[in-house]
Amino acid sequence: MELTLLGTGAPAGLPRPDCPCAACATALGERARAATALLVDGTLLLDLTPGAAFAAARAGHSLGGVRQVLLSHPHDGPAVEVPAGLPQPGRVPDGRELALLTGHRVRAVPMDAPGTGYAVTGPDGRRLLYLPPGAAPAGLDEKGDAYHMVLLDVVGRPDSLAKLRAVGAVDPTTDVLAVHLDHDVPPGPELRRRLAAAGARAVPDGTTLDVGVYEDVPDVPRRTLVLGGARSGKSVEAERRMESFPDVLYVATGGARNGDSEWAQRVSAHRERRPGSWHTVETCDLVPLLGEDGPPLLVDCLSLWLTDAMDSVNAWDDAEWSGGGERALRARVEELVAAVRRTRRTVVAVSNEVGSGIVPATASGRRYRDELGRLNAAFAGECEHVLLVVAGQALKLRG
Repeated sequence: MELTLLGTGAPAGLPRPDCPCAACATALGERARAATALLVDGTLLLDLTPGAAFAAARAGHSLGGVRQVLLSHPHDGPAVEVPAGLPQPGRVPDGRELALLTGHRVRAVPMDAPGTGYAVTGPDGRRLLYLPPGAAPAGLDEKGDAYHMVLLDVVGRPDSLAKLRAVGAVDPTTDVLAVHLDHDVPPGPELRRRLAAAGARAVPDGTTLDVGVYEDVPDVPRRTLVLGGARSGKSVEAERRMESFPDVLYVATGGARNGDSEWAQRVSAHRERRPGSWHTVETCDLVPLLGEDGPPLLVDCLSLWLTDAMDSVNAWDDAEWSGGGERALRARVEELVAAVRRTRRTVVAVSNEVGSGIVPATASGRRYRDELGRLNAAFAGECEHVLLVVAGQALKLRG
């Protein structure tokens, strides 16, 4: 089954008309995207968009052989004039299947937002799933076979990809393509980085692909360390990297701190950002979690883990520190790093980068700064990806 992406952008396209934002300003040339439309084997058109005939011609195809046009967007009729020779666009009712004379079968997948998703099976048995913008499948409960290719709004609805992974509709062999791309993420390297973290990719408009043929699907990094200063956006970046995966275990190392209203507000803000399918555990006992099989771990953060570890060896007392506290802390850190090296789980950890600012005025403050630097360096040494977040921008240090 051959698929040509006539467009890969949001319904308004990218750049958006008359939008002055930085993402739209840089969405030029190959980074510009028309509204998403898919041509399957030259006979099935999913979504009719302005300029579809010209887009097909630029890609070396014609719409002359199209026998069925299906709409996914939440509207009752075509958004643009139907070119001469094309059949009138229609929509398959949710849960129903349409059999085409060409041997293609199209099943309508219910969404949790207005619109229709389509599961297409080609005459060769290859299967693709196409979802409308801003929507995720509804009522996915039973495990099923994985699709060969999935095209969806990865940036706008990463939870949609998480739902598909949870029921086995997407597995490590599935080619996940991001479509309906808007100005939420700057095009170019930043978009590629965001998508790769979700195991997805984007292709330019006009790209033709063979469904089910092996592609260089991005490997999701198993271990990632996200560093940054206070309010840099490091936690948001870490959480964003996990949004497309189901049943994430969020490991909060800060504890409850009863009576601290400011801390309670921070905790509440973090919880509100997390998807409802995530689970939370408050603990600093990371080694057993890393040794177990299970869903991905998001550890926030190593800085507070170190505070707890230094408290446990009374590292703030000079006599205790020199009398064995330093050796005990080193052993704790080595145990944690060894667990990271051995773990089979996907792990994203957050930590503060504190060594580039003002030198702490106290000996205990300098001790903490030094030990956190050592911990970060050792932990990073076991990670495939290491990021430094500055002013909300993630800079790739490794991976």
